[in-house]
Amino acid sequence: MTDLTPVPPRDALRARIEAAERRNAERSLADQARAAADAAIDYTRANPLTVVGGAIAAGLVIGLLTRPGRRVAGKALHSAGDAISGTASRTSSSVKGLAARGGSKLGTLLSEAAVAYALTLIDEVVEGARTAQERAGDLGSSAGAQAKKLSADAADAAGSAADSTRALARKASAAAVDAVRDLARKSKG
Repeated sequence: MTDLTPVPPRDALRARIEAAERRNAERSLADQARAAADAAIDYTRANPLTVVGGAIAAGLVIGLLTRPGRRVAGKALHSAGDAISGTASRTSSSVKGLAARGGSKLGTLLSEAAVAYALTLIDEVVEGARTAQERAGDLGSSAGAQAKKLSADAADAAGSAADSTRALARKASAAAVDAVRDLARKSKG
């Protein structure tokens, strides 16, 4: 007959955790890799735009960390700034032309104020983008410098390890020669 006493939630949770740990311990690393790959495929099928967007964003960030990527981003930013400035100046002259052809003074003032406000916003956006580009360049430069330092440290460590290995090999060789000589002497004498 089964026991019908209620199990406290903490004990039930602990039992579930222990069961999951046992299942995980029984699974091999290959099974876990297959399960992770299947989960990634399922997520990609369920959310393709999220995955593509994430890949594009990661590619852009990695691209901005390289010198050519920063150069291309700078050119694109400069071109976009020129295009926005050209559009803004054409809009401003169009508003002034409309006002000159028969608009009221109040309408002219309001339209010029709106254009000035829009130009200010555009200038702030372009300046923010330039600041972000400079920061990305600084980040890329510092990452490059850190990578060079780590590479030099790794090369030093590898050289030191190689020297230690050679010294240890020489000691082992000398010890082996001494052991052979001792055995030869003991066997003769």
